[in-house]
Amino acid sequence: MKKRIFFFFLFSIPVFSLPAQSDSVDIVREYQQAEKSLVLLKNKAATIPLQDLHQQKIAYIEVGTSKIGTFYETLGKYMPVDKIELPDIRDEAAFSSWLKQHNERYSLFILGIKDFSTPSVLPYYMRHEKQLNTLIENSKVIAFVSGQGKIFDKLPAINIADALVYTAEFEGLATSLAAQLIFGGMGAKGKLEKTLGPYQNGSGLTTGGGLRLRYSTPELVGIDSDLLRDSIAAIIRQGLDSNAYPGAQVLVAKDGHVVYHETFGYQTYDRLTPVKPTDIYDFASLTKVTTSLPALMKLYGEGKFNLDAPLKQYFPEFKNSNKADLTFRSMLAHNARLRPWIPYWRGTLKKNAKYPWKKSWSNTILNDGRYRCKTFKRDSSGKYPIRITDQLWLHKDYKEKKLYKAIRKSPLNEKPGYVYSGLLFYLLPEIVSDLTKKDFESYLNEHFYHRIGAYTLSYNPTRFFPLSRIVPTEQDTFFRMQQLHGTVHDEGAAMMAGVSSNAGLFGSANDLAKLFQMYMNYGSYGGEQIIATDAVKEFTRCQYCEEDNRRGLGFDKPLIEYDVNASSVAKDASPASFGHSGYTGTFAWADPEQKIVYIFFSNRVYPTRDNPKLYRLSIRPRIHQVIYDSIKGQSSKSKERGANGN
Repeated sequence: MKKRIFFFFLFSIPVFSLPAQSDSVDIVREYQQAEKSLVLLKNKAATIPLQDLHQQKIAYIEVGTSKIGTFYETLGKYMPVDKIELPDIRDEAAFSSWLKQHNERYSLFILGIKDFSTPSVLPYYMRHEKQLNTLIENSKVIAFVSGQGKIFDKLPAINIADALVYTAEFEGLATSLAAQLIFGGMGAKGKLEKTLGPYQNGSGLTTGGGLRLRYSTPELVGIDSDLLRDSIAAIIRQGLDSNAYPGAQVLVAKDGHVVYHETFGYQTYDRLTPVKPTDIYDFASLTKVTTSLPALMKLYGEGKFNLDAPLKQYFPEFKNSNKADLTFRSMLAHNARLRPWIPYWRGTLKKNAKYPWKKSWSNTILNDGRYRCKTFKRDSSGKYPIRITDQLWLHKDYKEKKLYKAIRKSPLNEKPGYVYSGLLFYLLPEIVSDLTKKDFESYLNEHFYHRIGAYTLSYNPTRFFPLSRIVPTEQDTFFRMQQLHGTVHDEGAAMMAGVSSNAGLFGSANDLAKLFQMYMNYGSYGGEQIIATDAVKEFTRCQYCEEDNRRGLGFDKPLIEYDVNASSVAKDASPASFGHSGYTGTFAWADPEQKIVYIFFSNRVYPTRDNPKLYRLSIRPRIHQVIYDSIKGQSSKSKERGANGN
């Protein structure tokens, strides 16, 4: 029978937390001890660290009655892991049938068992001895044993697992680190301190780390945790108290370690649903640098896309327009005289239709007579299949015949120079599909999102996730006339069935951090060069600085002349840094010089976009500056300790 990959994790460890005022030396020592306690005893065919996440389907089985620390939660930080139960089936044929079905569904099973027994208490895993033997013998298995180590004698089948990790700890940080070891966030370097079954004292294999994000404490990468936590909390609370947003979250990574990820407030002002780290947000214009842009970078690095080609070369429909000869370099850098935006939905109205901000227009969605031919109807049909709301359905040809036409016929700005524009980004999904000969979403998933374990990055997220996990945005009072929840906020993206490069992508902070870590690594993540190094460097450098345009290709850059009232980034952000903001209240930034990734999420447009307090209070740049100050603060503490002989 073909072997499948299974994970065995045998331990019971509660959630690990650090005292708020712990000495940094003690904290680092605690991490070092936890790392040392993890021993890789077996690693057949280099099973650990896991590779090819986009080809893995993982299930986790917890054998026992107690929760196994933060292990399962940490596994989920790397990619989705289904939690299932080992069935209490005694009949061998019935269990073999169960196993066959699950082997067909999953490529990888993670089995967690606490290794603990007394003369009067039989280890829980022995109650499932036959099932476990069958599972291990017929499947590819990674086993993680935590506790006494008696299992190596009592359940010999555990020793034929393809990979085997052990720790003597029942509790503490080792649960999280074990998951990080398996995914390559950290490497294995521990050695056994006593003989266990067939494994002699001093046994222990080594693996490399740093392939993917690691989840650590600020002190481990030279950040003052007290300054970081207290300062960020104070700034976020000011925003909450001022009603700049109902809730927010902040993620900070340094040197490939996620050292801070905290949530604040609620999804809405009714204070019913607290913000959670796994919540999914509408990226708004962050979509520009997270969808077509990585695709163009990859194609450019492969020699399949020419940045200096004219638009007409890759989008022939525009060959007779005033935009035919605009280069992709100039358009991606917002330096091509393109208009900022077009209110596409207004073009659907008949000339005598009242505009939606008029109270009398509130029932327009029920009146087909308000709309031009081949735009909207109140019911779906073969010709009107694109759902905007339950009572607003868009014509199937609108994108090509109306939206693209509006972009093609739009005038150019009279003067050259930097003007932020989203028009090109409506065209890019089709260009990417034409160049790759693949469906746009499928290409993104296969080559980027699923490959790095970022499965929440998606368009139209209600297809995959419950509404309770998706943070709502605006109460739309002029177009869709309803609360926007799980559907894209941007009107133009909505009229492209939610799939655009201007806006439309959703995702979690943790998954966005993976993508930005890959950018900061100049295209490398998970031990794989996903995008050519030179391509990322070209896209993230300033293109027209001599023309007083700070932008990279798609990416935003720090202001050439810093102005705290005009910037979204810290004054200490390096010239090499890059990122983007989102209209809904999102933000992501990477600094390769300091190796910092900073994610800020809020839904500042809830319940209305007419709320500029996020900008007026300079929430995002102030938090960004705190990160740099915290690095300098920890450096000062270290120098002070050195001067005192500590």
